[in-house]
Amino acid sequence: MKKLQQTRKPSEGHWVGDGFPVKTIFSYNNIAREMSPFILLDYAEPRNFTPTEQKRGVGEHPHRGFETVTIVYQGEVEHRDSSGGGGQIGAGDVQWMTAASGVVHEEYHGREFSKRGGTFEVAQLWVNLPKKDKMSSPGYQAILNEQIPQVEISPGAGFVRVIAGEYQGKKGPARTFTPMNVWDVRLKAGHKVEFLLPDGYTTGLFVLKGLIAVPNSTGGMQEIGASELAVMEREGQTLGFEVREDTMLLFLNGEPINEPIEGYGPFVMNTREEIQRAYFDFQSGKMGRLTES
Repeated sequence: MKKLQQTRKPSEGHWVGDGFPVKTIFSYNNIAREMSPFILLDYAEPRNFTPTEQKRGVGEHPHRGFETVTIVYQGEVEHRDSSGGGGQIGAGDVQWMTAASGVVHEEYHGREFSKRGGTFEVAQLWVNLPKKDKMSSPGYQAILNEQIPQVEISPGAGFVRVIAGEYQGKKGPARTFTPMNVWDVRLKAGHKVEFLLPDGYTTGLFVLKGLIAVPNSTGGMQEIGASELAVMEREGQTLGFEVREDTMLLFLNGEPINEPIEGYGPFVMNTREEIQRAYFDFQSGKMGRLTES
């Protein structure tokens, strides 16, 4: 049975542009090795935005060396990038963007959502790429709610939405470079749940809402509440825990990438020299530019 290795609580909140008030749960600056292949998680808690005719979000900026995964729980997000990817996603949808060799992109609230206002809630995960794939061609996957399999865990206990990987024979639509499971999990209070996972994989449970209790190293149970991350031991194949309140969590499980990590701002590579090259390539226009929309 996997036991708790450590917990993480979010940093103080900060704004990304004027549309994304986020808390960073972890990043490549702290537990990137422990959470590999996942290198950053930002969470924009539910917030009400008043109607406006202005664009809200973050303008043109670059990325290289990894993938961004944007999960919309409430609201709408519009995206454009220099590789030609783009579109709008809403509640239940996921945007999986492969920056790889480099893209320039922008992210805003959906235009109609901005006009009418409402509650906005989004998580953005960064997924590292192995050295051999960091300079691959960029890509974009728009994954709609109806494409994501929803699988019951056990009668009355809740369900798993399989974004990437597999659960009980149902495969998620996301294409990934390394093996991983990224699940949107909803659980009912009063149940004990159990998952069978690959031995040696990283496992993280990020609780958006609710309360769970996971096994700790002393033989007891430790509660993990809203906006907290539980990082579990890699050893073992069975993960079991108690659901003490109705819970929504992001389940992250993947094969670690055992390579050096060098990150700075929007770039995550293997060496400092590669970071410097990324900045030079961006400044010289090699990652492309966005045209006026």
